[in-house]
Amino acid sequence: MLRLAFIVSHPIQYYVPLYRRLAKRNDLQIKVFFTWHGGEVAQFDSGFKKAIAWDIPLADDYEYEVAPNTSRRPGTNHFFGLRNPSLIKDVLAWKPDVVHLTGYAYHSHLGAMRTLAKRGVPLLFRGDSHLLDERQTGPRWLLKRALLSKIYSWPSAFPYVGQANREYYRAFGVPEAKLFYCPHSIEVERFAEPELEWEAQARAWRHQLQISDDARVLLFAGKFEDKKRPVPLMDAFLKCAPPKTILVMVGDGVHGEAVRKLASRHPEHFRVLPFQNQSQMPVVYRLGDWVVLPSAYGETWGLAVNEAMACGRPALVSDRVGCHPDLIRPGVNGQVFRGDDWVDFCKKLESMPSTGDDRRRQEIKTWARNWSIEETEESLTAASWHLTAGMH
Repeated sequence: MLRLAFIVSHPIQYYVPLYRRLAKRNDLQIKVFFTWHGGEVAQFDSGFKKAIAWDIPLADDYEYEVAPNTSRRPGTNHFFGLRNPSLIKDVLAWKPDVVHLTGYAYHSHLGAMRTLAKRGVPLLFRGDSHLLDERQTGPRWLLKRALLSKIYSWPSAFPYVGQANREYYRAFGVPEAKLFYCPHSIEVERFAEPELEWEAQARAWRHQLQISDDARVLLFAGKFEDKKRPVPLMDAFLKCAPPKTILVMVGDGVHGEAVRKLASRHPEHFRVLPFQNQSQMPVVYRLGDWVVLPSAYGETWGLAVNEAMACGRPALVSDRVGCHPDLIRPGVNGQVFRGDDWVDFCKKLESMPSTGDDRRRQEIKTWARNWSIEETEESLTAASWHLTAGMH
């Protein structure tokens, strides 16, 4: 049996289902080491500007421990937010065959990468960065390339999440032999079914929002923060929205007041809903005929697009969103617009594929299953066994 340890900051709603599936396997034993917290209490989310406690359980059905964090300002928003003096000792005491580490940009994680590599422990590094929003010129780029080429020489393998992430690793000198496809995934079935029940709830909700049956709805669901550009999205929509089309904005954040103020001035074009928790999201996505993710930078993947497609909804995304080369098939299940061009956004909005019939929705849902937790489980397990070939 292979012993696989995970090092990650905290229980992340997209990763926990993977831990649970791996914990049920009879060829693996896993343990997760959290470096920030174990999900015990609501944590302040700077993007939503409020304390968030997910309403789905995140600490059940797998083994974990929380490594004591001695940071004066604990958190994942700065390098010294994770300082765990006993982390390496605790992980090695468990005697893992392979260690899977998520994210390098923290004091503890970077130290663990270096130390485990020096000790010859097989190390899987998982991140989801890309270069879609970065200029690869100038002294800053040269410095970054030199630094990351060094850091990325330490891990044994890199489970990459998609095409843009793979090209990112290659740009920093990671050899082909160290790259293993391991898709970013969601619990597809949790969003896909029960289809009829959730579609009915969404129709009723649209009526409560005074959206007519013949209106088309574009849905934004996320943080009202700079990188996701909620207010520029609304401004562009005002200029070019097709007739009888409404933009529903779901979320909150630093630009919440501006979003609500603009919507109040144009009630014929906008509806605004507050932050919705995880259990409600399968209905939220079904409020829309399409979803939109217009991020300008820092959108490493965009798992909201996976979730929307699991609900049978096509997506309109900017070309700075990491998932677009993998998930979006233009004209079939969405469109991609140039991130610095709102005129192109308007053009692509007009050409968005319809989801008016059940067949089209089922096609989109079927496509979404290529990014299921089951796919990630099999890929990660295969990579882990590959690293230990000859040891077992």
